[in-house]
Amino acid sequence: MTSRISTVRLAARQLNRATLARQLLLRRERIGVVEAVHRMVAIQAQEPASPYVALWSRLDPFDPADLDRAFADQDVVKAQLMRITLHAVAGDDYPAFHEAMQPSLRAARLFDRRFTSEGVSIEDTDALVPELLAFTASPRTNAEVESWLAQRFGTPKPRVWWALRQYAPFVHAATGGPWAFGARPSYVGARNQARSGDAAASVRSLVRRYLDGFGPATMQDIAQFGTLYRPPVQEAIASLGDELVRFDGPDGATFYDVPAGTLPAEDTPAPARLLPMWDSTLLAYKDRSRIVPPEYRTAVMRSNGDVLPTLLVDGYVAGVWRPVADGIEATAFRPLGDDDWAGLETEAASLVAFLAGRDPRVYQGRFGHWWDELPAPADVRVIGR
Repeated sequence: MTSRISTVRLAARQLNRATLARQLLLRRERIGVVEAVHRMVAIQAQEPASPYVALWSRLDPFDPADLDRAFADQDVVKAQLMRITLHAVAGDDYPAFHEAMQPSLRAARLFDRRFTSEGVSIEDTDALVPELLAFTASPRTNAEVESWLAQRFGTPKPRVWWALRQYAPFVHAATGGPWAFGARPSYVGARNQARSGDAAASVRSLVRRYLDGFGPATMQDIAQFGTLYRPPVQEAIASLGDELVRFDGPDGATFYDVPAGTLPAEDTPAPARLLPMWDSTLLAYKDRSRIVPPEYRTAVMRSNGDVLPTLLVDGYVAGVWRPVADGIEATAFRPLGDDDWAGLETEAASLVAFLAGRDPRVYQGRFGHWWDELPAPADVRVIGR
């Protein structure tokens, strides 16, 4: 089957506005946290605070206790998934996403010398999963699982668990603290493991869900989002056929989308926003200029993979932010107008109030050194006092 061809030629700013609309960044929505996570598809979650700040920037009202409960009940789960890193996803989306990601997740561990040096076969490692799922019916720390494995093998095998916790159906257990998860993770078996047994169908599901939340997008964008191998993505697009629409985009690139995907006009106003570290809108595309101007990319996306919390002005990254003692320090990479600063001021005041109830010093500590390495800013202000 072939996808339907649209006569619309997409402009770069229209792609930007489509992303903002689908990622709930053109206006705050009055929806529940599980629906919001589902609509956003996946929230990158290396830092426990990031899903909370992401939803604060998108929902009105947002009660963080609702996300606490969703994590505790596994209505939203935190697990190793797309881009082989931690994401928060709706519990109902997890089985298909996890199944679609299996080739990438397994390859990243099972062919690594750190795993192969343990001398345990892949088959024997897979065979441990049913017993480990029973053991993790209640939350277990890394040390507890490694001790269980050491008793099983008669000698420590820490890299066996290092592999299994990435690709097998284990999710992070909510253990409390300001952002539901602490620095030392615990794991439980996923409540919802209803995999289809059809990996190709799960890849198709992931492609559709990605386009729901991030389309229109190219085949390369879809592969980038998941760190998926391109042949299964190409096969999924071909199989979906007329379930997708095809557009010509900037520079003649081919973009795919779901037929009902929102496509705002390119002159649609975009409000100022403060986005968390690793916000998925910055990372979900091969061409990151959809959100991040190329001249700012290395300032925001650091060499070790850290992605700083950003200022969004007129739909594009315009700087970075961090909490300080008396507000939010906003570092602008380019001159901003009075209206832009007024919008950021309003957002910052709301963020200061939000953080006060949880962790006013979020993203401090080990990330602070990046601010010493930023290019010369156009302006730095403390806002939201």
